[in-house]
Amino acid sequence: MRKPDWLKVRLGQGPQYARTARLLRDGRLHTVCQEAQCPNQGTCWEHGRATVMILGDACTRQCRFCAVGHAPPGGADPDEPRRVAEAVADMGLRDVVVTSVTRDDLPDGGAGLWAETVRRIRARNPEVSVEVLVPDFGGCEAALEQVAAAEPAVFGHNMETVAGLYPRVRPHAEYRRSLGILTWARQRGLVVKTGIMAGLGETTDDMDRLIADIADAGAEILFIGQYLRPSRRHWPVARYAEPAEFERWRDIGRGRGLAVVVSAPLVRSSYHSEEQSEYLARHLSGRSERNTHEPH
Repeated sequence: MRKPDWLKVRLGQGPQYARTARLLRDGRLHTVCQEAQCPNQGTCWEHGRATVMILGDACTRQCRFCAVGHAPPGGADPDEPRRVAEAVADMGLRDVVVTSVTRDDLPDGGAGLWAETVRRIRARNPEVSVEVLVPDFGGCEAALEQVAAAEPAVFGHNMETVAGLYPRVRPHAEYRRSLGILTWARQRGLVVKTGIMAGLGETTDDMDRLIADIADAGAEILFIGQYLRPSRRHWPVARYAEPAEFERWRDIGRGRGLAVVVSAPLVRSSYHSEEQSEYLARHLSGRSERNTHEPH
């Protein structure tokens, strides 16, 4: 199928784009912008924003929609947290998103390096808001707790698609396990975020049920975008959802009580959203006010 006009994007250009590319290259850092072929790379890099991908560029799983490479990964780099923190400082970021490949080969799934990365960023850049987009760590609560203890501003884990498609497009993941991670994070007191895609073959009812499940699990922030096929080897696009459908899903999510729903064809889970930034500012302000009035 030919892509509709609303999915056409321009390539990155300009001095800020080149500077972002240079800083990432000099820091020997991977980004989900490149590895996952994000359509917003040009816009984000021109504004000095990038989603850093830690623990290498080879994933131990084979989700059929994902452009990230699947190969036997190398060992974790203990110096990576320092390099990420330095790059964040050099880029002058106010907020940063950190994600990773899934590392089922590591005893802790890479959770220790995850936590160290968040701590290093916050120590080097105290004013920076750190959002994490974590894998499922095989459902290991101890691994999740390591990341949560580093106190990210947002704890994200993507549901990606509807329950019925998991066995075919996410064969090594489990729908209920991922929902459980959202619930765990909310009970832990974290700001919880997830992302999903349209166009993998789900029905309207499937999508409505997924949004309801996400709300019931305790997520506060939901990002919805269109699936784009990375190559002919990947899962085919079943259809391109119309912009009006994304508006409908946004309204459904808000009606279900989600605080922030960003829904549009080119939205990705790391997409910069002023709506999310404003919500976080209110959340942090409210928490600070509560702490001020609580007895010590």
